[in-house]
Amino acid sequence: MPKNDLAADRRHAPGRGLWLLGPAMVAGVAYLDPGNVASNMTAGATFGYLLVWVVVLGNVMAWLIQYLSAKLGIVTGESLPQVLGRRIQRPWARRLYWVQAELVAMATDIAEVIGGAVALNLLFGIPLVWGGAITGLVSMLLLVVQSRRGARAFETVLIGLLLIIAAGFTFGLFFAPPDPAGVVEGLVPRFEGTNSVLLAASILGATIMPHAIYAHSALSRDRFAPGSPTAAADLEQARGISTLRLLRATRWDVTIALVVAGTVNLAILLLAAANLAGVDGTDSLEGAYAALRDGLGPVVATMFAVGLLASGLASTSVGAYAGAEIMHGLLRVRVPLLVRRLVTLIPALVILALGVDPTLALVLSQVVLSFGIPFALIPLVALTARRDLLGAHRNRPLTTAGGVLASVFLVTLNAVLLWLVFAGG
Repeated sequence: MPKNDLAADRRHAPGRGLWLLGPAMVAGVAYLDPGNVASNMTAGATFGYLLVWVVVLGNVMAWLIQYLSAKLGIVTGESLPQVLGRRIQRPWARRLYWVQAELVAMATDIAEVIGGAVALNLLFGIPLVWGGAITGLVSMLLLVVQSRRGARAFETVLIGLLLIIAAGFTFGLFFAPPDPAGVVEGLVPRFEGTNSVLLAASILGATIMPHAIYAHSALSRDRFAPGSPTAAADLEQARGISTLRLLRATRWDVTIALVVAGTVNLAILLLAAANLAGVDGTDSLEGAYAALRDGLGPVVATMFAVGLLASGLASTSVGAYAGAEIMHGLLRVRVPLLVRRLVTLIPALVILALGVDPTLALVLSQVVLSFGIPFALIPLVALTARRDLLGAHRNRPLTTAGGVLASVFLVTLNAVLLWLVFAGG
């Protein structure tokens, strides 16, 4: 991968801050993957506006989490998996940590490939297995762009797909806007039974994705890498730009990315709540597509399917990038991205071949992600609070407190979910 993206961008946009933006937009693609679509669509169709507050809260927490991840990559010049790989001394502990992170990456991949397959089936009638294979093939082409053209080219392609995703999923709201009173009522935190807790965990797992936490630190590392290998202490001098300026730009980058992602996620839930609540069969992506087509017309339904397709294609590339970084950082083994892409494609294709309901597989995959969040979030908060690692850029006490509160909330939600499911509550 080219190592001069930073210098090239500075030459093309001297004196401007826009060239510093980008990594968060790529990480933001992970917040708009097919798992998000399935979880938010199912939540809106099943419970109406009940879980609006979960989407909003998840996005607020995601801002802090993604900023901390990017900050770690910028200040240290290493990704979160790399830092953990150095600090977890016992090999068995490092391997166990890798196993849970790898399961999270696989769950992510399953959701993204299945989403792309469903979209191709809805748009062109392509069988799901073949649709999954096509989604995997296109993701390989995107990864070739990343490996041969560098971080900036990869960002440009994925930001283009992000715009398509946003257009596809928000289009329907212009024809069928939600009830304002219902939206306001949905901002009040509450649940209605086990299924609503399950969906809340699924939404949070799809919103605050562990692999996005791992990936964002690596994306920032790669995007702002100096032209040659440099010790962490000399990064600022080698880059020719202050770390403080990079961090200020990163806050804007994360804000823009998550405003886009949060708006689209909320739009998906509101579209379902306003138009699909109480309609039979809308608890699946196929059923939601059919209901949108019958209720709002084929143009709205087609735009929804196009957004789903772009979501699957973009997010599966980010997922493969994150998975490769997890393996390299924790096991110190570097597997070529394309080889890894082929291997991780297999579970999704097997699920499709077995005829498992795609929407159910998507929602459950997001629950798996929800249980992986603490393993990424707690170390991230702890590491970014360390003076010996981040120096003057370590977290302020209030920032650390916010990260701790987010961790406690997510762990508690998962514990309640387990209790409700296994106790039959």
